[in-house]
Amino acid sequence: MEIISMDSHKRYSQVCIQDSKGCFLCEQRINHGKGNILNFLSKRKQGDSVAVETIGNWCWIVDEIEAAGMLPQLVHAHKAKLMLGSVNKTDKLDARGLNKLQFAGTLPTVWIPPADIRDMRELPRTRMVFANLRTRLKNRIHSVIDKYGLHTDFADISDIFGGKGQEQMTATIKKLPSQTAYTLRCLLRELAEVGDQIERI
Repeated sequence: MEIISMDSHKRYSQVCIQDSKGCFLCEQRINHGKGNILNFLSKRKQGDSVAVETIGNWCWIVDEIEAAGMLPQLVHAHKAKLMLGSVNKTDKLDARGLNKLQFAGTLPTVWIPPADIRDMRELPRTRMVFANLRTRLKNRIHSVIDKYGLHTDFADISDIFGGKGQEQMTATIKKLPSQTAYTLRCLLRELAEVGDQIERI
């Protein structure tokens, strides 16, 4: 049995491999690229666990670990760092530290959702991005209207982006200077498109 850990970053991973007695078999940096991790791990014995920290791009790394016939262990990065308590941090020491936790049986892991669930999660995440953008657009539109003191046009309207609000918006835009009116129309078009995207998601 081999103990394998990967201290992964955006562009590369530092790998540490030890045998069951703790002897170092391999310490190497792997530049990230499709197939690089798979090719490296394919030369090792199948069935062993590979610890990898939860970083932003862990999904494809886990896929390649699984494709190599190994068992990925997704590590809770913050908990692992607290447990190791390392002051002098390097990529090599971080990878070795993950192996220490594996030897001790205290590696703090988190659940790895199946590929289809990881794919589905992109829907709410992207919806959140569009929802934040919608809020920014609405705030900007309010700002333009307030800048010219035209908020009184909407005094009796609870939602200026609702049906009555849109009717009044057409009249209010005509009161604005030409370039400001143009930019407000741009904002409204973008807001409508963002709303459509949210509905589609």
